Amino acid sequence: MRLFDSHAHIDDISFDGDLIQTMERADAAGVKAVMVVGINLETVQKAMKLVEKHANLFTSVGVHPHDANTCSEEVMSSLKALAHHEKVKAWGETGLDFNRMHSPVDVQEKWFIRQIEAADEAHLPMIFHERDSQGRLLEILKAMDNKKRQGVIHCFSGTREEMFQYLDLGYHIGITGIVTLQKRGAYLRELVPHIPQDRLLIETDAPYLTPAPMKNKTRRNEPAFVAAVLNKIASIRNNDPNELAETIWENTLKLYKIPEFSDAPL
Repeated sequence: MRLFDSHAHIDDISFDGDLIQTMERADAAGVKAVMVVGINLETVQKAMKLVEKHANLFTSVGVHPHDANTCSEEVMSSLKALAHHEKVKAWGETGLDFNRMHSPVDVQEKWFIRQIEAADEAHLPMIFHERDSQGRLLEILKAMDNKKRQGVIHCFSGTREEMFQYLDLGYHIGITGIVTLQKRGAYLRELVPHIPQDRLLIETDAPYLTPAPMKNKTRRNEPAFVAAVLNKIASIRNNDPNELAETIWENTLKLYKIPEFSDAPL
């Protein structure tokens, strides 16, 4: 079984003390590749140093909606330059988050639109973050529809109708450990069987969103735990876990335009 954690933040400070051990646990769990997702210029620069040391780690450039108020023309210029690096395979995480409102709505929308334009110019797939945008993120994506653009709705938590609209736009759906949680994941488990198999990705969002049953033992999520996400999805869909894992592996390589590579240790 080969697993690709398509969204993790192992550049987070919480991994500074045991990153090597974290990678060893991931490898032992079958995780053979990780997308280390950027959320602002500082994290992108840190992630870049990390992925340059590991053949099977990749990264993205982008500004998270929480950090939109730190974005600027200078930041965008730096991200555009970094986007040409061979280990950068996506633009994101970017989008809209009207839940915690760490950045004003108009600021979030301005830099989200600018990042869509930049990603299209760089021919990079996008990693979208959406929370409580009340349909606004979909409105923007439809208004700026580009048939060549690919992307993934990270940590999907929307409605059935929203999911099908994202699928109609050609995007993938990223499923996290929420699907394993008894109460919080109930509605998501109803939707999972309706995701086309070739549009499905798995992710941890480490160090956040620890799946069950690991959640009962540790607060920090890590790439090794993506196996729990895969197994839960396989159970819900009545799929063979090994076959589903291989399909999702291929989905992830195709989305991020990563050539097939050896299963060398992380």
